[in-house]
Amino acid sequence: MTATRVLVLNSGSSSLKYQLLDMRDASRLALGLVERIGEQTSRLKHTCVRTGETREQNGPIADHDAALKAVAEELARDGIGLDSPDLLAIGHRVVHGGMFFTEPTVIDDSVITEIERLIPVAPLHNPANLTGIRTARALRPDLPQVAVFDTAFHTTMPESSARYAIDPRLADRYRVRRYGFHGTSHAYVSRETARLLGKDPAEVNVIVLHLGNGASASAVERGRCVDTSMGLTPLEGLVMGTRSGDLDPAVIFHLARVGGMSMDEIDTLLNKRSGLFGLCGDNDMREIRRRIDEGDQEAALAFDIYIHRLKKYIGAYYAVLGKVDAIVFTAGVGENAAPVRQAAIAGLEGLGAAVDPELNSVRGDEARLISPASARVAVAVVPTDEELEIATQTYALVGKSN
Repeated sequence: MTATRVLVLNSGSSSLKYQLLDMRDASRLALGLVERIGEQTSRLKHTCVRTGETREQNGPIADHDAALKAVAEELARDGIGLDSPDLLAIGHRVVHGGMFFTEPTVIDDSVITEIERLIPVAPLHNPANLTGIRTARALRPDLPQVAVFDTAFHTTMPESSARYAIDPRLADRYRVRRYGFHGTSHAYVSRETARLLGKDPAEVNVIVLHLGNGASASAVERGRCVDTSMGLTPLEGLVMGTRSGDLDPAVIFHLARVGGMSMDEIDTLLNKRSGLFGLCGDNDMREIRRRIDEGDQEAALAFDIYIHRLKKYIGAYYAVLGKVDAIVFTAGVGENAAPVRQAAIAGLEGLGAAVDPELNSVRGDEARLISPASARVAVAVVPTDEELEIATQTYALVGKSN
């Protein structure tokens, strides 16, 4: 029988998320999370989708090698272990692929070397991704391993969008340019939005708003990204849970010279203590909305700043695309926070976009339109599925020769 299963691994610095999918029908067989790797309080939560059984392990898991071995044991208990002949490949999320990787790539030693070279522009993410790759290759050296890059979808941006206005020779020497992130989500959601509209992706222009703790926007023209809000790092762009998003670069010099802050302190401030958290002490949109309902002015201002930045990017991407067929919300906040969607689209009726309050209030796991039938521009909610996108790209690459 032809192998059709793909294991998707997303390795963080102290976590390992995974899903096992059967690509004959894109069904999930198992999924889980190992968290707090390297601590005494590690936890593995595993779910077998076929039986509906969820199991937990609590206790120290020393490293990613031990974590993946524990995952393999759980899969084996369900009869779908890593040694199964039905397992075709392992797909890995890799955050930064630079300009070198523009599509999913079968991993070999040269690919690992290039991912290592990109660590200076992704110091928090690429080392963790590499750990997962090395661990999986050691466990199944005979199995194809595929890297799917967050940045790949954005490599179609024209130079006018991707370049910063600095000396290009200096920029090239230090790889300074706008790369963008959340690419697997933007690719999946833009394609699913076209399907929701009953059209081919090459026929539509879409503004995708990926709103989670990290947040990014993209302008997708006929299936290709032409602009995105994140830049050299995930710090640029929208107001996020703990990241500032756009700000005058001179703020950094000011904080260093006048505030006496070190570069590490400023880095921590802008990435971990800014955004919604920095503005009001909360980065959970549900809690912020609860505080607003109770009359909290600090939370209300944080929300207003968040929405203002979001509107600016929607308007900017209208201008970039010229014609917009749909604005689509996705990820944790985008999929679940109706007040965010309502506020972000309010006032855009002149541009053809509007939200139907009743449709917007509906909660669900399915892609759906929330705009009135009369709107020239569709507004949609499309749940993202980055694991399915990684599995699909992995299967498309490896399955050709299987």
